Amino acid sequence: MEHGENNITVVDENGNEQLCEILFTFDSDKFNKSYVLYYPMSAEDEEEEIEIHASSFVPSEDNKDGELTPIETEEEWDLVEEMLNTFLDQEEAEEE
Repeated sequence: MEHGENNITVVDENGNEQLCEILFTFDSDKFNKSYVLYYPMSAEDEEEEIEIHASSFVPSEDNKDGELTPIETEEEWDLVEEMLNTFLDQEEAEEE
């Protein structure tokens, strides 16, 4: 994964590169990993619901790149969902 300020390039299982916008990242001491939530930038143009993806990653020492890895455990998904809900609640609160 390469990431700039708010974008990452994700390669899907078919080898297609997709530019994605990072929603937010967070670290978990419990799992000793970092997580990134993102969505395909192509989805912004369409009016359909944006599908948010989440992956875990271990940042490299220079914090430039990290390798995205799938989230595999139920506990990790619960944590990610909790963080996402908190994030979305804060977004809504700011808009009011």
